[in-house]
Amino acid sequence: MATYLDRILDAHRTAASSDARSLDALVDAAGSMAPTRGFAAALTASVATAGPGGVAVIAEIKRRSPSKGALAPDLDPVALARSYEAGGAACLSVLTDVEFFGGTADDLAAARGACGLPVLRKDFTVSALDVVDARLMGADAVLLIAAALDDAELRDFSALARQLGLDALVEIHDEAELDRAVAVGADLVGVNQRDLVTFQVDTARAVRMAPQMPEGVVRVAESGVTGPADARLLAEAGYHAVLVGELLVTSGDPAAGVAALRAPS
Repeated sequence: MATYLDRILDAHRTAASSDARSLDALVDAAGSMAPTRGFAAALTASVATAGPGGVAVIAEIKRRSPSKGALAPDLDPVALARSYEAGGAACLSVLTDVEFFGGTADDLAAARGACGLPVLRKDFTVSALDVVDARLMGADAVLLIAAALDDAELRDFSALARQLGLDALVEIHDEAELDRAVAVGADLVGVNQRDLVTFQVDTARAVRMAPQMPEGVVRVAESGVTGPADARLLAEAGYHAVLVGELLVTSGDPAAGVAALRAPS
């Protein structure tokens, strides 16, 4: 039986296989754009000012998910980005997957234009064109999911991101994927506590993985953060940042939600 991840990747790879655009032309176009905002640097700066027990927050703009359905289908990306910034978020993450998450490139452009925060394009990157598209739509970082890519793709897409001035958040789930991330020189690594096969959350996953990451790697914990207590636990485990979506988009007060996550214990 096909898993959530299988279905999502099949759809993205099918679309990529019929994309006949010129990679060289798009890379050239990206080369004329203004510099990116520095996603990893913003996380490092934010955690440095958060105080003991504090953590940087990557606040996500997320309309729905495959497992839970609609979360905030009518959200205003402009208002939400400004609210996140007011609450002290270090960076934004914006879903641009249309079919499964209800996001668009327009959401990313609108959110980035509304604030001064660096933005991650949160999507399922399966081709070099996806990497360039992230830059062209205005993102400052691109997501590379180790479980979705073979070694050559992970290496090539990481290199292309660097060429374009993008930070690459390499998402892992276990020790083998961490080894693969380190092998391509990843300096920004996210541990997704959600199993991409079952979409269930394993709250111990990130805590187990943090001490195994090399010095100099900016460590991000993704998914499964249900409140400030989770954020404190992850900060104590050695994470610089938490990426939080569902909690914030359904909170009713996103600025206060970010501030509560970021605050030191």
